[in-house]
Parts: sequence; structure tokens; C-alpha cells
Amino acid sequence: MPESSHLPPQRIRVIAICLVLHDDHLLMAEGYDSVKGEVFYRALGGEVEFGEAAADAAARELREELGRDVEVRDLLGVIENRFTLEGERGHEIVFEYLATFAPGQEPPHLAPMPAVEGDASFTARWLPLAEVLAGTHRAYPEGVEDRLAAWVNRR
Repeated sequence: MPESSHLPPQRIRVIAICLVLHDDHLLMAEGYDSVKGEVFYRALGGEVEFGEAAADAAARELREELGRDVEVRDLLGVIENRFTLEGERGHEIVFEYLATFAPGQEPPHLAPMPAVEGDASFTARWLPLAEVLAGTHRAYPEGVEDRLAAWVNRR
């Protein structure tokens, strides 16, 4: 039997993510890739379900992860994201949105926020928008700084 039959099937995922903007800060999930030895940040969100609009998926995912409602504002872009995480290749089509918390759902301060994805928990941290734009933090998907800068310039 060929060894490749033991590998999980490769597929392209369709996901929707939100960069939540509040007080000139962006809320992003903090991650660590032990193979690369890299701390990185990524917008929150997840897979678009069959029949679901991408913007609705992004709002649903943030509600599930944070327990708070967001208002999806602007589409930053739709990108093809081919990446490696923990030595494993991934491939996604990403709908990347900017969002704000719904009225009354804003956090009282910019402290790290606990978040949940299925059975796993993670921390979402507030990064200053200026630092993300300057590339101070390793942010994914690739080019997020450029898409944010284009959005800032349109305002």
C-alpha cells in the first residue's frame, strides 16, 4: 500500500476572518509555530459553511470564539493563502474583513481576550494598528499589512 494513503486528504478550505478594530487596535489570535520558532498573529475566524455568506460566517465564527457579536464592515480582500504551519502545508481561499464590536459588546479595556475554537483555547491580543501597518508583528495571511494600508488610505 502506498504510504500516501495514510495522509489526510488535501483540500482547499474556504474561510472568513475578521480584523476587529477598536480604539486604533486590532484584535488578532496569537500563535506559535514550533517548527519555524515563530510567534505570529492572525485574524480570528474560520470555515465558511455550505450555503453561508462569507460575511455571515466571519460574524458567526467570532461569536463562537469570543462570545461577542461583531459588525462586519469592509471587505479587505479575497486572497489565496498557501502556507506552512508546524511543517504541514495548507491552502485556503480567505475572505478577509474589517469589523467592529456590535454596540454594547465592546470590551472595557484592551486586555488579552480568551477565545475558544472547538476544544482548543487560545489568546486574542490587541495590537496597535500602527504597529501592524509597520510590520512590527508577524501577521498572517501574507500581505495583510498592505491590505490594511489600502483600507486606511480609502477612509
